[in-house]
Amino acid sequence: MVEYIYFLNKDTVIIKPPKKSPLFLRTVVVLFAMVCGVCICLICLRQIGSITVTKFQDIQITEKSSQDSHIVDPERRIPHLHYPTPKTFSRGECAHNPVRFFAILSTQRSGSGWFETLLNSHVNVSSNGEIFSVMGRRKNISTIIETLDNVYNLDWFTSASKNECSAAVGFKWMFNQGLMEHHREIVDYFNRRGVSAIFLLRRNPLRRMVSVLANSHDRYAKLLNGTHKSHVHSQDEADALSRFKPTINSTSLMSDLKEVEMKAAMALEYFNSTRHIIIYYEDIVTNPMKLKDVLEFLSLPQLELTSRQIKIHKGPLAEHVKNWDEVFKTLNGTEYEQFLHMDYKV
Repeated sequence: MVEYIYFLNKDTVIIKPPKKSPLFLRTVVVLFAMVCGVCICLICLRQIGSITVTKFQDIQITEKSSQDSHIVDPERRIPHLHYPTPKTFSRGECAHNPVRFFAILSTQRSGSGWFETLLNSHVNVSSNGEIFSVMGRRKNISTIIETLDNVYNLDWFTSASKNECSAAVGFKWMFNQGLMEHHREIVDYFNRRGVSAIFLLRRNPLRRMVSVLANSHDRYAKLLNGTHKSHVHSQDEADALSRFKPTINSTSLMSDLKEVEMKAAMALEYFNSTRHIIIYYEDIVTNPMKLKDVLEFLSLPQLELTSRQIKIHKGPLAEHVKNWDEVFKTLNGTEYEQFLHMDYKV
């Protein structure tokens, strides 16, 4: 650039700065605009990120509240009403009485037998036992659907059947009896036929493990006068069975507990779209009023439910495990430590 010098007189000299190039001014403007654009983008991205986190937190809160209430999908609280027409008998004057369909989904030695006797003590409930324990009824999805149709058409007869005037009909279904293998077709059937699922789970799978091992031992030992009994109706029988203390495999204990945990989570995920309720065995033991939630879920009259079954393994868990010190050492300080101390009074 060239500077222009003016001489006003011999004593005065004025130096005038040169004119700035238009190209320089345009460059400054462009740079300023770019900086502003970057700042605006950063602010927007930060706001979007905070919104995303908020929405994710809202989802977590919603899911937790659903689990706390035990009834998932609150918009479907009212069960479907059915009017079956059995092929084997006439419902007579009860033909116009609606029937609710349900299934108790659980695992062996989780209290499902005791829970079912409680339901069957209701004058309007027919729960037909562990019908898929017979392999032929679950060999493929066709035999499963045929069996389900017979149950829900009231053409399935057991000692629990109340036939004509049943207001709710169902059965027990263990996770390992074809339920998980054919879950897609079964979920479709439940949703299409309006079957309500009752999940009965254990809060302490370590206690369940003791029950499984003790029951497995008695299949061969037959401690009650040469007879195997999975459930008992007298305190003497319960005391006789509880004297056997099983040994728990401490080497595979962590992985065994993880497997049980994952299986329950998988079942809940598979059947998430069905109308269902989650009940815990320990909650019913400590608070029988929880049974009211089940009757409400099935839209049945609130009646007192009773059972003749006697609990076998009572008191602290340490009294029922032969190698308790080993088990304690294995689980102490782990995510499963709580199971060592999770006891309840009966």
